[in-house]
Amino acid sequence: MENETVPSYFYFTLFKGYENVRILYFLLTITAYLVIILFNVSIILVVFKDKSLHEPMYLLMSCLFVNSLYGSSALFPRLSADLLSTTHTISRSACFTQIFVIYTYAISEYTVLTVMAYDRYVAICEPLQYHNIMTQRRISVLILSAFSWSIFWMSLVIYFSIRLPLCGNQIHRLYCSNWSVVRLSCVSTLSNNILGFFVTVTTVFLPAAFILFTYMRILLVCRKSTAEFRGKALQTCLPHIINFVTYSIATFSDIALSRFEPGQIINAIALIISLEFIVIPPLLNPLIYGLNLPDIRRKILSMMISLKVALSP
Repeated sequence: MENETVPSYFYFTLFKGYENVRILYFLLTITAYLVIILFNVSIILVVFKDKSLHEPMYLLMSCLFVNSLYGSSALFPRLSADLLSTTHTISRSACFTQIFVIYTYAISEYTVLTVMAYDRYVAICEPLQYHNIMTQRRISVLILSAFSWSIFWMSLVIYFSIRLPLCGNQIHRLYCSNWSVVRLSCVSTLSNNILGFFVTVTTVFLPAAFILFTYMRILLVCRKSTAEFRGKALQTCLPHIINFVTYSIATFSDIALSRFEPGQIINAIALIISLEFIVIPPLLNPLIYGLNLPDIRRKILSMMISLKVALSP
């Protein structure tokens, strides 16, 4: 229990050694953030403005884009400032706020993907009952539950983490992560580990299992259907499948990374793995859905043409 402290700030160690290229990384970070805002906001506006797209699939898709903007806001502005700074420190309150936002984003990504999988399951396996099951009220409840689930669990995680006495203030990442703070504890973290395991199972593995189950059922239905039906089913499910697979790989990589001690993995690899689940989905999701769904693609092209005409002299 010696050297027990409650540090007023934390120090990010992964910035060390990149001083000569920090301007380049700053420009890349700002560019990525602006692209994320442009892509995600564009599709949200398309869905919001066009009443023909006010269907459960497109509303859930918009929730995914809103979540991407929410999660990105916790990383990119702070990361940009740190790249121009020479101190690379963050206050205790800001650190725990960043943990809360980033990981509510991460959990919400899975819960929204789970609701989307349920929507596709009902649409393909119970097409005649689709509008009776996926009512506006039910969609609202499912969306609210998806985001409330992440807020509840992360509030509990933060409560357990913020009470720990810490014997250090160095975080081996570019942002605050819960496990990076917990491992600085001066006392046993058994309760935190048990809670973390339970949260991971209920927010990652159970949703992933449910999504896989829905697609197994969809595959069974498609095997007994016509080629035209299979083509339409694949067209609506493919973006979700790509999104689920890429996000799962990024999430499981981050979970695996958190189990290693600082210094056991090369800094550049640790840096890439730790950023995957926050950077890749917000960048890829709009492209995946925008390019694969004909209705969205047509509306975006129509909006671009209208904008070009409006700006032309």
